[in-house]
Amino acid sequence: MNIHEYQSKDILRSFGVNVPKGKGGITSAADAVAAAKELGTPVVVVKAQIHAGGRGKAGGVKVLKDINQVEGVANELLGKVLVTKQTGPDGKKVNRLLVEAGCPNIKHEYYLSFVIDRQTARVVMMGSEEGGMDIETVAANTPEKIFKEFIDPVVGLAPFQASRMAYNMNFPAASIRKVTTLMTCLYNAFIGKDCSLAEINPLVVTEDDDVIALDAKLNFDDSALFRHKDVEEMRDETEEDPKERWAAKADLNYVNLGGDVACMVNGAGLAMATVDILKHCGGEPANFLDVGGDSSPEKIAEAFKIMLDGGQAKGIFVNIFGGINRCDAVAQGIVEAAKIISEDGKSIPVPVVVRLEGTNVKEGKQILKDSPIKNVFPAENMQKGAQDIVDRVNAAK
Repeated sequence: MNIHEYQSKDILRSFGVNVPKGKGGITSAADAVAAAKELGTPVVVVKAQIHAGGRGKAGGVKVLKDINQVEGVANELLGKVLVTKQTGPDGKKVNRLLVEAGCPNIKHEYYLSFVIDRQTARVVMMGSEEGGMDIETVAANTPEKIFKEFIDPVVGLAPFQASRMAYNMNFPAASIRKVTTLMTCLYNAFIGKDCSLAEINPLVVTEDDDVIALDAKLNFDDSALFRHKDVEEMRDETEEDPKERWAAKADLNYVNLGGDVACMVNGAGLAMATVDILKHCGGEPANFLDVGGDSSPEKIAEAFKIMLDGGQAKGIFVNIFGGINRCDAVAQGIVEAAKIISEDGKSIPVPVVVRLEGTNVKEGKQILKDSPIKNVFPAENMQKGAQDIVDRVNAAK
């Protein structure tokens, strides 16, 4: 789960992290002006709040030295669609703003984050003195400029690790104690709120050697949200894909990938392999969809409705390897889906290629063979099935 920058800063502030004063969740220009006047600072920053990075380069962050400009900037940003590397070409509409005190005396910008390292099964702190908008370029071209500290889950972030990171990042001597304290506070927030990511970019040092988190991003482990009702209440559903919300309510694992060849698979590993093979065959996957191992006909029918909603999918590849899941239940689900989504109950509006293997595969294939459904085609194996659906979709363009 993601939250907005202003919400992340509220959480970090409660853990002792030094963040600028400000007010978030602003939805009108009048409220933006009121917030700026309340701050009473010579420099005001107006920030678009969307769940994506790269807002600065996209024009979503405005630094203002004249409070009279706040109203115009707020009107400009609210309702604007920001397109960044993380939003995709469609971009995201700005519905909320953060107005906060500016920091005019920045001496240097740094990068700092905590993430989970799956290889070592530990939290890792990452830092670089090359912080700012181009940190992705730094990571790609000069990875040696990014330092890492792997944290023992029993001990936690040790003082010597924070100090070593601070010196590796070349913080001024006068700021070392402040930044090591901030690192500890950020780690405590990461652990205390069950985060999957805690990122500050940029983390700045001012001319008077103060250390401030100018930007903040927190992501959370969905499986731990039951422990953090306050965090769950911060969810902004307008920032989430409506199909993904629909799928979550139906107990389906769905991620929209933007293409036109939909796929329905059981098991995350097989689902990822299916996406890969569709790309290999020249197709553009529309989604990742794992129906799980307990798929009832009703659940399969719901998956079909999600994939077909909005006309994005021009074809569907059903790739099932039945273990706990049964091929006959999947086949019956396809039949039920046709009854629900078509007027005659006998057709699906796009071609559907079905590859079944595993438990009750003979029964599943027989159900499809005996059904009156049109536009459903059996596949001998995964490779041929993927190529078949890609060819059918491309031929229809």
